[in-house]
Amino acid sequence: MQILSDALGTIHQPYTAEPRIVCLVPSITELLCELGLAKYLVGRTGFCIHPKEVVRDIAKIGGTKDVNIEKIRRLAPSHLIVNIDENERPTADALARFIPHVIVTHPVTPRDNLALYQLLGGIFGVSEKAGDLCRQFESAYDSLEPARLSPEQPVQQVVYCIWQDPWMTVGPDTYISAMLRLIGWQTWSPPNSILRYPGFQWSNALEYPIDRVLLSTEPYRFTESHVDALEKQLGLPVQLVDGEMLSWYGSRAIAGLQYLAQLAKQ
Repeated sequence: MQILSDALGTIHQPYTAEPRIVCLVPSITELLCELGLAKYLVGRTGFCIHPKEVVRDIAKIGGTKDVNIEKIRRLAPSHLIVNIDENERPTADALARFIPHVIVTHPVTPRDNLALYQLLGGIFGVSEKAGDLCRQFESAYDSLEPARLSPEQPVQQVVYCIWQDPWMTVGPDTYISAMLRLIGWQTWSPPNSILRYPGFQWSNALEYPIDRVLLSTEPYRFTESHVDALEKQLGLPVQLVDGEMLSWYGSRAIAGLQYLAQLAKQ
């Protein structure tokens, strides 16, 4: 029998009753819907926006970091799903006092999605659908092979921006960086920083050989106007990239791999 262990090593058992799930992770809310579990979702954050036609009927309980604990209590959930990067530990601890089952997630590489599918599929009795997603993921991953770095291609150094005022980027141990490494794009971050999402100054970044700058459409809503302004300021190639495709694990990661293949051609 598969051991259903989450990111903290907590062992979960298959849940045989009808679950009542509160999910504080936008990409996993989408995954739960893809697994056919939308009817068991009783609460979601305001950032859980996909699939739109399904989630609009699920109660909002705040944001990923500022949830309404009393509203969640009234929903009487059996399960809470959180993520180490996206949700605050004190909030998860407070909710764990009255929610029987807390599932902690923390994918840091694209292939971690396979374990995520299997974990949720095993807990909620949809292992067959989880297996289908695993096969779709493997197919997309294998299809990315021609886009991966060949020995003749140099590694590209990129600055991946997730925020401005202050400017923030991603560390090498993040899911985003792992995704970009699949096509030979190495993310730059301030040397010696221990933060997963560090702030930085352009004056420091430009001391290094940067090939291109990527402005993500989330969490900050960078637009083409930001691209134009920053290109003039830096004199470097700057491009807008779909943040959901590069940072959302779960079922969207399958489309994310296909998106990577397109980026590699640019």
